[in-house]
Amino acid sequence: MDIYVDSANIEEIKKAKELGLADGVTTNPSLLAKENGRVTEILKDICKEISGPVHAEVLSLDFEGIVKEGKELAKISDNIVIKIPMIKEGLKAVRILKAEGIDTNVTLIFSAGQAILAAKAGATYVCPFLGRLDDISNDGLELLGVIRSIFVNNPDLDTRIVAASIRTPIHVVELSTMGVDILTVPSKVLSQLEKHPLTDIGIEQFAKDAEKFKL
Repeated sequence: MDIYVDSANIEEIKKAKELGLADGVTTNPSLLAKENGRVTEILKDICKEISGPVHAEVLSLDFEGIVKEGKELAKISDNIVIKIPMIKEGLKAVRILKAEGIDTNVTLIFSAGQAILAAKAGATYVCPFLGRLDDISNDGLELLGVIRSIFVNNPDLDTRIVAASIRTPIHVVELSTMGVDILTVPSKVLSQLEKHPLTDIGIEQFAKDAEKFKL
């Protein structure tokens, strides 16, 4: 299982890397909009810091625009992966980019049928959104389980799952138990994973007891 940082902030990415929690990075227009500077420069800095895949999303929604933009983004670094929205024009573009050796991630997946279409189009990754389904009272974890079963039972679908929109440490644990390939996790949730009140109590007690003796 790989853990990616869902962030475009270079400092957050560096902190995650120090803990071994940056096998890759996922970005999107919303995350990039929070940062200062040109998008290409931000992505270059991330690619210099991270040797694993760095996912960068196109803005175009038409076939020609997606292909053109995808090729331009791919020039930034060898480890750039092109994120493409789950639309018909996007699936057409995936096939073209794959033929040119460019890795793609079909994003905004909200059904198993969409995941199948993306995999058949040749996507390197599919990106189902867990938390956004939970927000509308659908079971995001159930969807991830179904998609994983489909891919396991159909090994000709050579596509990896990137579980996105992860909101809580419980999501991380459940997805890990399920055996999902990749979890892309916001830095806030990565920090929450290390915390537990009993750990804090234990450290405090050990510190007090340690005052009673000398090494």
